[in-house]
Amino acid sequence: METGEKTINDVFRNRVNKYGERLAVEKKLNGVWHGATWAQYYARARAAGLGLWSLGVRKGQMVSLLSENRLEWLYTDMGVLGIGAVVIPIYPTLVAEEIEYIINNSESKVIVVENETQLVKVIEIIDRCHMLEKIVVMEKKDASGHARVMSFGGLMARGGKKHAEDPTLFEMLSRDVTQDDLATIVYTSGTTGLPKGAMISHGNIFWVVQSLDAIRPHFASDRDCTVPFLPLSHVFERIAGHYYGMYCGITASYAESIDTLLEDFAQKRPTMILAVPRVCEKVYQKIMAQVREQSSFKQKVFYWGQKVGCRISELREKHRSVPAWLKFKYKIAYTMIFKKLQDRLGGRVTWMTASGAPTAEEIIRFFNAAGITVIQGYGMTETTAPATMQSLADYRIGTTGKPIPGQDIKIADDGEILIKGGNVISGYWKLPDETREAFTPDGYLMSGDIGMFDDEGNILITDRKKDIIITSGGKNVAPQKIENLFKSDPLFTQFIVIGEQKKHLTGLCNINLEEAARLAKEGNIPFSNPAELLGSEKFIAIVQKHVDERNTHLARYEGIKRFRIVKSDFSQDGGELTPSLKVKRRMVQQKYKALIDEMYEREEVADLYKK
Repeated sequence: METGEKTINDVFRNRVNKYGERLAVEKKLNGVWHGATWAQYYARARAAGLGLWSLGVRKGQMVSLLSENRLEWLYTDMGVLGIGAVVIPIYPTLVAEEIEYIINNSESKVIVVENETQLVKVIEIIDRCHMLEKIVVMEKKDASGHARVMSFGGLMARGGKKHAEDPTLFEMLSRDVTQDDLATIVYTSGTTGLPKGAMISHGNIFWVVQSLDAIRPHFASDRDCTVPFLPLSHVFERIAGHYYGMYCGITASYAESIDTLLEDFAQKRPTMILAVPRVCEKVYQKIMAQVREQSSFKQKVFYWGQKVGCRISELREKHRSVPAWLKFKYKIAYTMIFKKLQDRLGGRVTWMTASGAPTAEEIIRFFNAAGITVIQGYGMTETTAPATMQSLADYRIGTTGKPIPGQDIKIADDGEILIKGGNVISGYWKLPDETREAFTPDGYLMSGDIGMFDDEGNILITDRKKDIIITSGGKNVAPQKIENLFKSDPLFTQFIVIGEQKKHLTGLCNINLEEAARLAKEGNIPFSNPAELLGSEKFIAIVQKHVDERNTHLARYEGIKRFRIVKSDFSQDGGELTPSLKVKRRMVQQKYKALIDEMYEREEVADLYKK
């Protein structure tokens, strides 16, 4: 930490002074990388901030930001914070009605949108957004067509003119910001209803980066680089990636899209990657599907190498020495197998995160065997991202690590994780009742998650309190454990457990069509298109065998008795997943009610005859 730093504004200014003409950020658009040095980054953020100032935005007022990851997002974010205003990030996947709710609830004065697609959404609702005065469009070349619309270039020009008139204004405004000032309102992803605006202060943000800095020697330095691809609108990428990366002086090369990720990794060769479990699961499933297409000999070599790698991982986790003979075997296994995975990620990755939800140990050990340590942590929007994190120096698979420095965590009698610390929000925007309900009388945030401490002080997450399934027989079931077990089978890309107040558990699943085609060929099941298999009784019998095999790893009451294949993949667009790829269970149960009822129909009819 530099002397006198108290807010992210101070950090930004000091890193600019320290690194100047070194590359700070870049973004790939249409196959071309566009970048900014630290000095350029600051000048553009200043122009964006002063441009908004010239439009009448003042300290404490709200500016919404509706865009995919791009440099203008970063410029706007740091510009808004620099003038003491408040950033309201909005996911670009949201529909007009959801955007309307956030604009009105936050009382946003200006919204900055990415392109014509997002502009159309806002124009549709603008007459119902009475406090919204201006729409700024990043990709718009001119301001014609609507009196309240202007281009991002026009905003920057206004800011540049303002700086020329008063060269000290931006720095004065940024220095005037205190830790008590509100920095951003992040609306929760709404897995259980209307989103709530979590009020995150400059103090919350700075507390987190300082806390992470206490374990920083094991994680990051200003020689590191990363290729971010998670949405900046999500608190994890914004805090642990954007702000902490700035704190460390890391170069961030933002990927063009998920589809170009491997190409972008190869070009920029990151040393670390911030990811969520679903990304790790997809990579793992794809590799395992490819392995199953190889000859019997190559499969045996792969599984031998994986076993060697996992043994190395286990010994390192226990801080035990690795025998010379095992090191020799691993060298062979790495050259033949794991180097290919490393190369696909750019060849320099030493660690990656899989935070936000539990990840199957089988998948973590696979990456660890390749020399890529998978770091898990635990946190939520209300804790300004991390509350616990694994350390490379004290690593335990199956946990989310110890509380980060300064974090106070205890477990309630019912198993709920309770959290207190400088990263915990003061409350929800304009929701005093919900704020009171979120905290215990002694000031601990009630996380809604069920967990426990292990003997070494690491936190183990069992499930979401609201996700716990209570069967009609009174059994408490943690669905995520079961779902992770099924998703470690390459046949299933998604698996959602159902069973609240039912006699037994059932499941809705998405099928990996590549793996389905391979299994169909093995079973001599004819098909012209893999999608046809999802309605084939012979193929469904194969799926049943996979379900039966997974059930052998579960207690009897945890087993999946029936399942249904959902032919369209669960997605954000379909409404089943949040932008951070978590399942919206309530939405799934509403959308697929007919399928769910079908799985329990016979049982319920039989029960009626018994009465």
